[in-house]
Amino acid sequence: MTADDSFGRLDDDDYPAYTMGRASEMLNTTQGFLRALGEARLITPLRSAGGHRRYSRYQLRIAARARELVDNGTPIEAACRIVVLEDQLEEAQRINAGHRRAAEATKPTERP
Repeated sequence: MTADDSFGRLDDDDYPAYTMGRASEMLNTTQGFLRALGEARLITPLRSAGGHRRYSRYQLRIAARARELVDNGTPIEAACRIVVLEDQLEEAQRINAGHRRAAEATKPTERP
């Protein structure tokens, strides 16, 4: 991958563009918190060639939601489970909406 290829992927939500230091700075949290999310398997950062953690924008959004829950008193394990369930619900709703659209598109039109 060339530098030009990497630059083009910055709009990709799954591209691991952020170092642990930058991610913790953006989320106003500690690097230990990000490690704890990794240990809880909420997010799994990619590793650079040198072994450093790299986070995507999608992972940062997930971590931000977990941090919000933890800041409001939810234990980290429970916060991780809540975030996973919220993510699954959002995906299920997106799929259901697609099925509804497909069903509406195939409905025969009624004639007056």
